[in-house]
Amino acid sequence: MRIAVLGGGPAGLYLAALVKQLDPGHEITVWERNAPDDTFGFGVVFSDETLGGIEHADPVVHEAMRAEFARWDDIDVHYRGTVTTSGGHGFAAMSRKRLLGILQERCAELGVDLRFRTPAPDPAALSAGYDLVVAADGVNSAVRERFAAAFRPEIETRRCTYIWLGTDLVFDAFKFHVLDTPHGIMQIHGYPYGRDGSTFILEMHSDVWRRAFGPIAATSLAPGESDEKSIELIRELCADVLDGHQVLANNSKWTAFGTVRCERWVHGNVVLLGDAAHTAHFSIGSGTKLAMEDALALAACLHEQSTVDDALAAYETERRPVVTSTQRAAQASLEWFENLGQYTHQEPPQFAFNLLTRSRRVTYDNLRLRDPEFTAELDTWFAGRLGTDVAPPMFQPYRIGELELANRVVVSPMDMYSAEDGVPGDFHLVHLGGKALGGAGLVMTEMVCVSPEGRITPGCAGLYTAEQERAWARVVGFVHGNSPAKIGVQLGHSGRKGSTKLMWDGIDEPLPEGNWEVCGPSPIPYTARNQTPRELSAEELGEIREQFVNAAASAARAGFDLLELHCAHGYLLSSFLSPLTNHRTDEYGGSLENRLRFPLEVFDAVRAVWPAERPMTVRISATDWCEGGIDTGDAVEIARAFAAHGAAGIDVSTGQVVSEEKPKFGRSYQTPYADRIRNEIGVRYPIAVITVGAISSYDDVNSLILAGRADLCALGRTHLYNPQWTLHAAAEQGCRVPWPKPFAAGSWKPQSGRTDGPPPRLELVRSGVPGTAHARWRPEESR
Repeated sequence: MRIAVLGGGPAGLYLAALVKQLDPGHEITVWERNAPDDTFGFGVVFSDETLGGIEHADPVVHEAMRAEFARWDDIDVHYRGTVTTSGGHGFAAMSRKRLLGILQERCAELGVDLRFRTPAPDPAALSAGYDLVVAADGVNSAVRERFAAAFRPEIETRRCTYIWLGTDLVFDAFKFHVLDTPHGIMQIHGYPYGRDGSTFILEMHSDVWRRAFGPIAATSLAPGESDEKSIELIRELCADVLDGHQVLANNSKWTAFGTVRCERWVHGNVVLLGDAAHTAHFSIGSGTKLAMEDALALAACLHEQSTVDDALAAYETERRPVVTSTQRAAQASLEWFENLGQYTHQEPPQFAFNLLTRSRRVTYDNLRLRDPEFTAELDTWFAGRLGTDVAPPMFQPYRIGELELANRVVVSPMDMYSAEDGVPGDFHLVHLGGKALGGAGLVMTEMVCVSPEGRITPGCAGLYTAEQERAWARVVGFVHGNSPAKIGVQLGHSGRKGSTKLMWDGIDEPLPEGNWEVCGPSPIPYTARNQTPRELSAEELGEIREQFVNAAASAARAGFDLLELHCAHGYLLSSFLSPLTNHRTDEYGGSLENRLRFPLEVFDAVRAVWPAERPMTVRISATDWCEGGIDTGDAVEIARAFAAHGAAGIDVSTGQVVSEEKPKFGRSYQTPYADRIRNEIGVRYPIAVITVGAISSYDDVNSLILAGRADLCALGRTHLYNPQWTLHAAAEQGCRVPWPKPFAAGSWKPQSGRTDGPPPRLELVRSGVPGTAHARWRPEESR
């Protein structure tokens, strides 16, 4: 096979060496426009997983690399004059220049044709004369640009500016320094790559960069030239960090990170490799790692498959999920550093934990395995702030307004579509009562509708008749009489999304008969098949406001502990907030201030009748997931407005406002919105911030709470799967919490048939996999 490789970086060279090693009969040519000893940057980082793959594929390369490695286990976070250290992380790094030298030597030894200082021929011509053309020509890939119509690349430029430097100071750990400068917050990422130097990256939000470096930064530099004026200022700003050591430059220029994503990586017999196909932010140390893993996978596929087409298809199928996952983690990390300024109110232990878990790949449980002393210190610090006993963060108590919750777990509101004429029945008693018995601190009802016309479906529960009030009082009475849980009611009106089938009969589909008229701020249907809503007049808005007031008074009499106003998911109050659904030209439309007017009027009216000692929260959609709709900045202002009007909490959800939305689903995918609201609004107002969305493990709950990204975590489907999830989470973490008395016997297992006497001691058994620990019981005598 004749293979043309365009680009002599780690991806191209390693692929050439692997393929030639697997079959010496392959004819492989590598074109590289730079000289063999030209390289930009300083050090590259590898994970143990990647190194294991390299060792298995080519022990010669691995052994040569191993001899050059700088290894360390610690991460040091320098913040507010303190250093917080976490161990057990296991990094390896080496000089990029030396890595290229090793790969060049291996290629030459195997007979690869290396052509340095030679621009590559036109890729279209190469694809006609070679069996395979590999584009390993980096982030600015000419091949990707040449066939852009086929690869369909997207390059997202972010809001931080950074410069890649080196220093002769050899760091003894991976270093994160947070610099509070007169221009704003800056951050240093630093790590050793050998016996004589370290990589040193200075990064900051672009607004900070403009203030600090905008007036002096070089606007045009020749290839290989560095921005010396900026570097001189960097020496001054980082003097305390560098302690007299040098700042080294190597084609060092300011740039903004661009995340490269391609819809396809293969076009005919041309394939993208490494940065040409994808990039991931340097803060998770993934660039060279991903490139060399790509090379490993492509070489294996070429060796295992009978045709080039089959090999390229197998390569993309294998690698794309891995790259997507890495890019998702890198994006979370990148965005964390973009928003670093919103965390500088945090105390050093919490800030360090927040930084370490920013990508969501490192978690509370993961850190407890890597560095148990570090996590124990965090637990002690967190408990000390609250004046409570040490326990996992999710089992620390919390207070919303004057309402005391036993823990940080909330059973999220979930529509059950099982009421008759709006009356909750035995199903709701079992459903909500069972969740309360399961240990959650707060159990929320589904959206309880304030009028018959405000229902989503005929099966939705209401609170507009005396019979409904009595039925809800029965549910509340059971929860209060049989568990320590608190119970909240969520009040809402379906608006334009009403008069539809039960979810399992066809979600959002109109009823075949018996429809009622729907309404909204503007006559815009949810979908083409749904009714066009009646635009509400000012008089009708007053009537609906009174329906909310009456329902709230009824909820208070029923004994609910908390009331949540549903201003999310495209229902009536939500549809006033979004410019995509509110096209009014009166005082209730136009600016965000005007669009907030009616929801705030409802909130104020409800707050006036809701008992003062009981808190009110508001659920919002923090983004419409659609261009032109509500997004993060608007969500912050919406939260601020409700907080100023007395909301004790903001329940942060997203989407479901317009049918054409394009949500970006993933683990904890809605948490960044709660995170920003909590750390921008929550530090100024006494409000609780509740996060929801694809949270399913106690590890995630602990991580989110301890990092300060939310105060409470609401889980829905998880509680449908396991109503006793919270009690089980406590058992798995070795945390003693009270079980309902009738269930208490199930909290321990008898030993040798013995059923009398006190319950034995609970002991946690770890499997080594976060979230999968199990509990076992030891006899009382072993205490």
